[in-house]
Amino acid sequence: MDVNKLIELLRGTTHPSHREEAEKWLRQVHKIIGFAPSLLELVMMTNLEMSVRQAGVIYLKNLVLQFWQQKEQEPWKPALFHIHEQDRAMIRDSIIDATVQAPELIRIQLAVCVNQIIKHDFPGRWTEIVDKISIYLQLPDTSSWMGVIMCLYQLVKNYEYKKLEERGPLHEAMNLLLPLVHQNIIQLLPDHSETSVLIQKQILKVFHSLVHYFLPLDLLPKHIFASWMEVFRAVLDSSVPEAANLVEEDERQDLSWWKCKKWAMRILIRIFERYGSPGKVTKGYREFAEYYLEMFSAGILQVMLKLLDQYCQKIYVSPRVLQQIFHYMNQGIGHAHTWKLIKPHMMEIIKDIIFPLMCYTDDDDEMWKNDPHEYVRWKFDVFREFISPITAVQTLLHSVAKKRKEMLDKTMAFVMPVLTDPSSNPRHKDGALHMLGTVADILIERSDYEDKMETILVTYVYPEFHSHYPYLRASACWLLHYFHKMKFSNDYNLIQAVQLAQHCLIQEKELPVKVEAAVTIQMLILSQEKAQEFIRPQVKTIALELLKIIRETENDDLTNIMQHLVCVFAEELAPIAVEMTDHLVQTFLEKKTVFLDGTDGSTDEKAVTTGILNAIETILSVMEDEKKIMLEVEPYVLHVVGVIFSQNIVELYEEALSLTCSLTCNFISPDSWKVFEMMYLIFQNNGIEYFTDMMPSLHNFIRVDSSTFLSNHNHLLAIYEMCNMVLRGNVGEDAECHAAKLLEVVILQCKGQIDQCIPSFVELVLERLTREVRTSELRTMCLQVVIASLFYNPALLMNTLEKIHLPNVTFSVTSHFIQQWIHDTDCFLGLHDRKLCILGLCTLIAFPPQRPAVIQECAKEIIPSLLLLFDGLRRAYTYLMTGFILWLTRSNSRDDKTQKQRRH
Repeated sequence: MDVNKLIELLRGTTHPSHREEAEKWLRQVHKIIGFAPSLLELVMMTNLEMSVRQAGVIYLKNLVLQFWQQKEQEPWKPALFHIHEQDRAMIRDSIIDATVQAPELIRIQLAVCVNQIIKHDFPGRWTEIVDKISIYLQLPDTSSWMGVIMCLYQLVKNYEYKKLEERGPLHEAMNLLLPLVHQNIIQLLPDHSETSVLIQKQILKVFHSLVHYFLPLDLLPKHIFASWMEVFRAVLDSSVPEAANLVEEDERQDLSWWKCKKWAMRILIRIFERYGSPGKVTKGYREFAEYYLEMFSAGILQVMLKLLDQYCQKIYVSPRVLQQIFHYMNQGIGHAHTWKLIKPHMMEIIKDIIFPLMCYTDDDDEMWKNDPHEYVRWKFDVFREFISPITAVQTLLHSVAKKRKEMLDKTMAFVMPVLTDPSSNPRHKDGALHMLGTVADILIERSDYEDKMETILVTYVYPEFHSHYPYLRASACWLLHYFHKMKFSNDYNLIQAVQLAQHCLIQEKELPVKVEAAVTIQMLILSQEKAQEFIRPQVKTIALELLKIIRETENDDLTNIMQHLVCVFAEELAPIAVEMTDHLVQTFLEKKTVFLDGTDGSTDEKAVTTGILNAIETILSVMEDEKKIMLEVEPYVLHVVGVIFSQNIVELYEEALSLTCSLTCNFISPDSWKVFEMMYLIFQNNGIEYFTDMMPSLHNFIRVDSSTFLSNHNHLLAIYEMCNMVLRGNVGEDAECHAAKLLEVVILQCKGQIDQCIPSFVELVLERLTREVRTSELRTMCLQVVIASLFYNPALLMNTLEKIHLPNVTFSVTSHFIQQWIHDTDCFLGLHDRKLCILGLCTLIAFPPQRPAVIQECAKEIIPSLLLLFDGLRRAYTYLMTGFILWLTRSNSRDDKTQKQRRH
């Protein structure tokens, strides 16, 4: 391969005017033997401009990812391309050297190639990788270490999730390599330069992958493990250069020193949680867990407490490392040995770290004032909770209060003076409210606090709903929703709680307060049955206000709340169902752009848009028996469905089809039939994968409005073509079952009106039965189409069967069908399936004396088959009746309880 020509082609891909032509040439030559090694060669040319080298390494990476593995060749199909073994051998020989020598931008892409090659060739074709890595690790020049450790990381990463019995090649390699890596990191520890710390971090990532799912005790005997633990402790305890503190605080956590500490903490947490917690580990790690707890708890906790002390002294500690420290301590609280070490410091941690972290901060205030929508998004961000130190301290506080009884009393002794003192700093009061809410479920279960909490709420929390500070009003709502399961001894106090939450939702101007109030109302409705009665008079206003803030925010929780309101207060919300639907539709139309091509929408935006469609569907489901409302709502819903289908918003097809199904359950308007046409066009336009989602709606079109369905021949043709494509395609047996079911529905629903279709339907399913059928479900579904045709018109079916010629079937099709049917009688399981089978067998019995010979031959087996089916029906009905009686008993029991409460 001419390297110079290749360089020119790659250079062309970096220029818009030449890109298309260059890429075309590359596609033509990439199969030539020698192409891939030539790419690697030019990538390592230091005299080439970086843009060409980057283009080359990206092309090489894509080539390796797609064509390294030699795929199994299917007969009668064109040969599949893969990189020739000659080229693969050349790349294996040189790629480790290339990765070691490459600059970072190139090295990252080459590491992906190494990963793919290891996946397919190690240990079989590439045992040399271990020796190469070993040689580089033993070089005194540390500049080669980063590249080779990245290669080692790819090796370990390939085995990270494999079963223990499959990790033999890795363990054999690590017997040689792990001691070398340990020597390297020991050598690097005194050096706090960024280059050194980045290599240390990479070594820690290797160790983390090695022990992520299995701790190889044979590789890590006690003295070796102890030396690694000392490494992790030293990394955590190492100082960060003063220059790091000159970087903007928001950017410091991304510095290599803090990332290195983060990986050390990840390893320690993983070892403690999975292997080092007595009573929580598998049998093979029980001895190790006792050893770990006794030997290492004191040293590790000492370093962590030192970092917490630095944080108290306003010395920067990254949020991620803080969160991990709290996570580790949370695990330690449950063990007597570690609790003994933590206990003397716990109240200090609560007062000086947990409490300040739970207080309202300057950053919170700035975000609230400058962008309240972002504040709401940030507060409700599920992913933030996994890495936030605030969430971690809440978990720690909850655990220590629950597992160590005396700590709840001490915490309450600290919190209550802040809460009860009128002169307390408002931000401190906010922290106290958050601490109280964090342990709410424990307080209402403890007998010594249960009776006091209602008084505390009324006396000290309710007044904060009228606070001058909006963040305190929000915190009061947040606190109340965590006490939603509390048993109120005085109904008036519950009424007050409901009214305060309603006021904050309806009258409040601050968006974060309104959102918290909405969540509180939902929780009260869920847990306080009486609260529903207090909310009922205001539920319309609540629903309309909720719709407004759904439009303002990107909070998926709010759409869930709306769905819950509609379900609980269906009767009260019926008069405004149309208005609610209109509002939700307008909100959807505003937010749908996040799904359109070329638009970069966030996960939150997409979740709330999907939530809006789910809320609309909830309204349809609840109001489905109200024909007048459904007729008024229909145009709005059809507009949404039309927009989704016409603008090809593929990610929302499932929701649009679900809306269509809900809309067509009881009646189908002329406008709804336009959706049928759109569904068919989507199916024809590579939409076969959505057939199972279309099935419920297609069933409705056939069942609910059979006359309109039959009035247009194209409707029948569309159904047949869809089923034909599914049953003759390769989309899986689940979709094929749906296709067969749809044909059966057409036959049974249109009896006497589709004679011309029966031969095509029957031939289609019988032809499918001549090919491999993996499940009895598909076989019985196909048989049911023929049985339905027998019930439709026995003479027509018999005539059709005599004319059909199936591949690989040399004997009578009629005989083959009836014998298969009788043989599979025990496979008909559902109520409908058994009934149809019984009707079909009865039809066979009722044939006139001039019946086909095959019926006469099987006559002795028909009655036993019928008895088997009737016995199955009896058992099915008994099971259903038992379930219904159980449900009725429980329902009546709940109703009696409710009536007693109301009378009381």
